[in-house]
Amino acid sequence: MDKKSATLVFESLASGVRLDVYRLLVKTGPIGMVAGEIAATLEIPPTNMSFHLKALTHAQMLTVVQEGRYQRYRANMGLMHDLIAYLTAECCAGHPEQCAELCAPLVISSSF
Repeated sequence: MDKKSATLVFESLASGVRLDVYRLLVKTGPIGMVAGEIAATLEIPPTNMSFHLKALTHAQMLTVVQEGRYQRYRANMGLMHDLIAYLTAECCAGHPEQCAELCAPLVISSSF
């Protein structure tokens, strides 16, 4: 991953709605959800949802597959892992074993 790609990912998640969509789809794993299910779950009008889904798809945060007249969306976990690797590549001057406490995951409560 490069700086331009990382910036695009961060820009796509800079909306509370898009962040909620991504987190919801992470929970569904490979099953994903169709657009209408996402909108209903997050209580967002379908017309607004399509705008956010398009932005996330453009940034490659989501994959989409046509299923008849529906579109099924899934979180692109590989891209998120690439982003995390990009952000932490230089951790502790390339020696993450030296800063184990700093690298320990934080426990953050979920709002879903």
